[in-house]
Amino acid sequence: VQLQASGGGLVQTGDSLRLSCAASGRTFDGYAVGWFRQAPGKEREFVAGIGRSGGPTYYADSVKGRFTISRANAKNTVALQMNSLKPEDTAVYYCAADRGLIQSMRNRASAYDYWGQGTLVTVSS
Repeated sequence: VQLQASGGGLVQTGDSLRLSCAASGRTFDGYAVGWFRQAPGKEREFVAGIGRSGGPTYYADSVKGRFTISRANAKNTVALQMNSLKPEDTAVYYCAADRGLIQSMRNRASAYDYWGQGTLVTVSS
């Protein structure tokens, strides 16, 4: 499966953005999907994830209550709605997918086999 992340941009503190991850090549409903981000000089970190059928959903503590992950399997897309953005949310955001995701490793980048190219989110103060 090929993944394409989009929707990034430059926003101000408190604004919202909606990222999208579009899949092609195979049907998406057989894959668990995660969003990760990587800020300059930092390691890639888990942001949010969603199971094959839309559940369960899970979030990093740093985004819980502000970000929402959802999926539309009929459209082969997964979205990340980001509200109340902060400067510390600035990063390149990546979507990733895996067919046989081990739940205990779902927040680890190494658990995902397929990655999109990333989309840059910049939040100015």
